Amino acid sequence: MKRREFVAKTAAAAAAAPFAGNLFAAEADSSKPVDMVALAGGESAKAMFEKGIAEMGGMSRFVKKGDSVVVKPNIGWDRPPEFGANTDPQLVGAVVKACFDAGAKEVLCFDHTCGNNWAERYEVSGIKAEVEKAGGQMVGGNTQNMYVKCAIPKGKRLHEALVHRLAVNPDVFINMPVLKHHSGAKVTCALKNYMGCIWDRGYWHRNDMPQCIADYATFQKTTLTIVDAFRVMLTDGPRGKSPDRSPIAKYQIISTDIVAADAAAVKIFASVAAANNMGKPYDLSEITYVALAEALGVGTADISRLNVKRVSMA
Repeated sequence: MKRREFVAKTAAAAAAAPFAGNLFAAEADSSKPVDMVALAGGESAKAMFEKGIAEMGGMSRFVKKGDSVVVKPNIGWDRPPEFGANTDPQLVGAVVKACFDAGAKEVLCFDHTCGNNWAERYEVSGIKAEVEKAGGQMVGGNTQNMYVKCAIPKGKRLHEALVHRLAVNPDVFINMPVLKHHSGAKVTCALKNYMGCIWDRGYWHRNDMPQCIADYATFQKTTLTIVDAFRVMLTDGPRGKSPDRSPIAKYQIISTDIVAADAAAVKIFASVAAANNMGKPYDLSEITYVALAEALGVGTADISRLNVKRVSMA
């Protein structure tokens, strides 16, 4: 397929894809703080964030003067942005800037990347350039001495883990996953993005990964979850084989509840898969780590319990 044809096709599919079902149909209660903003139709992930965080009450609601902020995108793969394998770099840069504008003293960004060449992934993803342009600092996750042993007292299968030092009790922790297909977990998003906070991912894969994901979520302090679904990799995840498997979808979720963010993301994934006739429109019940995290009290998968603001930017 020629590039012009691909762009036209993906743009048409994105325009045709509505909000996922009636998931965000209810109007937000203006007398209460907004728990989640669901956005659709923006021209860029950056523009959608700028609109969405304003609807949440501004970044100053979450970041106070003098705070040390940790931003955790998905930087797992040596793929440029059009593959949808990593979090959109301009979105990450916009979040870093917003944190500084709110008064943060520092903004640190890291991921335990897949593969040994973490510096290459930071570069190829475009995230390093955008973070540093906004004044933030990239921190590696490639050596074991960057991790500290932490107890997971509420864990069912995961009772301790080596956790990246930046993820241990930060002033502010912002989780920034990209929504995409995953060969093992079916759909990967916010809860699974925590795997980039720990040293031994192999243990999770060998010992009931969905339960380990849920267990770790009882430990990780998270202030805000920002789901990048501007492009959605529908097959061949998590690395991706071709940009034409990651159509432009123009969605974003900003939420104070990580379980609700994942529940919304799975609905969006299903909607985009159906609109593009590509991949599988998974049901939430098939993404088992979401229910397991809910059962452990991490958050709720019942989005109707949240005060949700729906924003169409089309």
